Formats: sequence, C-alpha cells, structure tokens
Amino acid sequence: MADRRLGVSAPPVDKTIRSADWDSLDISGENHRRVLFQDVDMTELSDHGSSFEECQFRNVRFNVSVHEDARFLNCVFSRCSFFDATFTGCKLTGCVFDGCTYGLLKVSGGDWSYVALAGADLRGSAFHGTRLREADLSAARLEGAELRRCDLSGAWLREADLTRCDLRGSDLSTLDPREVTMKDAIIDPFQATVVAGALGFDVRD
Repeated sequence: MADRRLGVSAPPVDKTIRSADWDSLDISGENHRRVLFQDVDMTELSDHGSSFEECQFRNVRFNVSVHEDARFLNCVFSRCSFFDATFTGCKLTGCVFDGCTYGLLKVSGGDWSYVALAGADLRGSAFHGTRLREADLSAARLEGAELRRCDLSGAWLREADLTRCDLRGSDLSTLDPREVTMKDAIIDPFQATVVAGALGFDVRD
C-alpha cells in the first residue's frame, strides 16, 4: 500500500458524472466503478447496499445523506462535504479524504481500515463500533468527538487533538500519549492502565 502520509495517486476513471442533481435520490443497489463524480449534489440521498470502487468524488455534497451497508473501496474524496451524513455498516477501506468537511458525521459499525484522514477536522463527529485499523488520523482534530468501541489498532494518531474525545471501549494499544493532545479525554479503567503503561508506569494492584 502507498504511504498515505505522502499522499496517493487518484485512481484512473472511465466515466465522468458532472454537475448532476442527485438530491434525495435513492441509489440503493447501484454499482459504480472508476467513475469521477464532479460537483454532484447528493444531499439527503438514500443508499442501501450500493458499491463504489476506485471512484473519485470532487466537490460532492453528501450532506444529510444516509448510507447503509454500502461499499466505497479505494475511493478518493476531494473537497466534499459530509455535514450530518450517516454511514451504517459501510465499508470504506483504503479511501482517501482530502480537504473535506465533516460536521456532525455519524458512523456506526463498518470497516474504515486504511482510510487517510490526516489533518481532518472531525470535531463533533461520532464513530461507534467502527474498524479503523491502520487508519491515518495524524494531526486530525477530534475535540469533542466520539470514538467508542473502535478498533484503532495500528492507527496513526501522531499530533492528533483528542481533547474531550470519548474513547471508551476503543483499542488504544498503539497510542503514544506523548504524541497527542488528550486533555479531558474520556477513557475507561482498562484504557487508563494501557495509557499508564505507555507512559512507563509500573501498574500494580
């Protein structure tokens, strides 16, 4: 896999959908591969079980859209907006997000492993029970966000801001507390032991 910290090349495309109005459409079950979506309005779109593979999304509005059991595989999202969008049980492995906005993004379950969200402003977003294995969250802004019961094993969190972030139940085994901001972050007793161990404490009963 390419080094996400240095960026990856966008996948080639075979088709372009430009300036389309998909507002409030139901695209359940649709399949798209190597398609460029440019300036498409997907506000309040409904999506159950659709598939997007190696697609590019540029300046696409996903605001208040609802996605269930959908697949976005190795896609690139550039300057897209996800205000109040909901992803439930979706697979977004290998996706790259660049210059996007995410206010009130809600993610429940699903597999977001290997996603590139470096520097993303995820303040107020919520990830519950999501697999974020080896996700790039370096320098991400997660103040007041929720990362509950998430698999963060191998995730890159260097310079991330976790101020007031609710991390309870998530895997923090690879978190280095010295490389992140964790003021007032919420963790459970088991995680406290993990964090203390990472700081070099000898934790005993």
